[in-house]
Amino acid sequence: MPTIEQAQALYPQNDAVHGFDHVLRVYHLAEKLAEAEGADLEIVRAAALLHDVQGSQPTSGGRGNHHEASADEAARILTAEGWNAESITRVQECILAHRYRSSQRPRSLEAQVLFDADKLDVLGAIGVARTIAYAIQAGQPVYATPSQRFLERGEKEPGEPHSAYHEYLFKLRHVRDRLNTRAAKALAEKRHADLVRYFEALADENELRDWPDGRGG
Repeated sequence: MPTIEQAQALYPQNDAVHGFDHVLRVYHLAEKLAEAEGADLEIVRAAALLHDVQGSQPTSGGRGNHHEASADEAARILTAEGWNAESITRVQECILAHRYRSSQRPRSLEAQVLFDADKLDVLGAIGVARTIAYAIQAGQPVYATPSQRFLERGEKEPGEPHSAYHEYLFKLRHVRDRLNTRAAKALAEKRHADLVRYFEALADENELRDWPDGRGG
């Protein structure tokens, strides 16, 4: 398994969303979850360090399949380090199942731990900061009024931006309910509440629903 220093060299230095700061937070969260749940620490640590090693930035065009590209790159790295095929496959399973929008659900305990650690990092104050940074990276606004179609079906109207608030409505407010492990669910409660509080305040202020007469704009 690469050391933390070696893994850091594999990631861009200027990515506030999927750069090494994110990877290191996921790594430490995954360690805590693995210890609490009895998962294999070696598998979890390797998967956490390598889960976003390819296609991390939206401008690279790689986010849609970054889990697949990262799993392939993890196999290459671990093979070069002499890992056996079974352990590499277990690490790849974790990486392939960590993406929220993937159809592949995490089955092994180690995959569930990585999924949960990665998703905890989109909740709370850190989740707010990362979501705003991601919108800026992608050339999208922090807030745009969602269309009725998006509110009802999660489908944007032609030309409708995907603001940070859109991402909150579409994904972030549902993340807590997708977590697998008991330890992650417990930690998620406060982070979820902080996330909701911020994005609902963001919408209220943009729509002037916080005006004293309560009628807004």
